Amino acid sequence: MNITNKKPSECTNITDVRNEIDNIDKVIIDLLANRFEYVKEVVKYKEKTPDSIVANDRRNAVLQCRRQWAQEKGLNPDVIEEIYVKLIDYFIGEEMEIMHNS
Repeated sequence: MNITNKKPSECTNITDVRNEIDNIDKVIIDLLANRFEYVKEVVKYKEKTPDSIVANDRRNAVLQCRRQWAQEKGLNPDVIEEIYVKLIDYFIGEEMEIMHNS
């Protein structure tokens, strides 16, 4: 998947850099939307209980794994964990809504 037109070193001005960042952000949003499709699908396979939707063991495992991935890529694992906590909490809320409406 080619998400940028230029490598960072190929940018010649701030507009180039900003355009490439915008391209990356668009792909990130597209991927989050795709992830959400799977979140909606997983509800079909969970018990219809709040504990099953929250799935604390899975949540903790995901957070730990994302921290490791972040560290391997030279990112601050605390920041990435914060992002994923918000993301997971948002998706859990959506799963709860789906559960209540089904």
